[in-house]
Amino acid sequence: MDVYSIHWFYKSYNSIIDLKTLHVDSITKSFDNKNILTDIFISCNQGEIKGLLGRNGSGKSTLLKTIFGTLSCQNKFVRIDDKLIRNVSDGRNLLNYLPQENFLPNNVTVKAIIKLFLEKENQDIVLKNEHVKPTLGKKNQHLSGGEKRMIEILLIIHSKADFILLDEPFNGVSPIMRDYIIKYIRSMKSEKGFIITDHDYENIIELADSLVLLQDGYLKSINSLQELVKCGYITEASVKNLNK
Repeated sequence: MDVYSIHWFYKSYNSIIDLKTLHVDSITKSFDNKNILTDIFISCNQGEIKGLLGRNGSGKSTLLKTIFGTLSCQNKFVRIDDKLIRNVSDGRNLLNYLPQENFLPNNVTVKAIIKLFLEKENQDIVLKNEHVKPTLGKKNQHLSGGEKRMIEILLIIHSKADFILLDEPFNGVSPIMRDYIIKYIRSMKSEKGFIITDHDYENIIELADSLVLLQDGYLKSINSLQELVKCGYITEASVKNLNK
């Protein structure tokens, strides 16, 4: 099944079982009179993993921060079903964001961080995770980069939010942990909607149900890998490698 067919499958599935939809429209953002985002539209359903592609510096992180509400812009419209999301407070328990930068507090043990960040019903899931258990007594500053990223991802995914924005989730993790994270996100998509970006496009193409490309300030839906070739984002050789 190609990306286009998968996209319409999830759209139909969503309408049948009445899952929530994140709807983003008319986002415009400029820095120093230069348009970074121009009239951006993107949507995501619960049960869908949407991959956000784009070259470094194209504005992917800016878009995610703007949707979440931590970055202001000239114009935007964000809603989840009938709930208008104008800022971080409006999106509480509906929308959550994993930034590129580590956010865990220092001088606090992992066990205490989990209890601080998560509701009781989700604490045990993370506390008992096979990759988290060995770190529970450690403080954040004593964790490896991969351990920090894994814990941060689990905290964001197991928050109460219905929609999760992941910015470079595979940053600093080993290939084994990368594969684990991909499987974990897939296992959670029946409960959540995801928009994910990463500097390694192969991770996103492998994981996503549907793809969009941010290029020259505009967002384009991608229905096949050949469209990425036509846009100059990947080469024919890359397509062959991805299809192996």
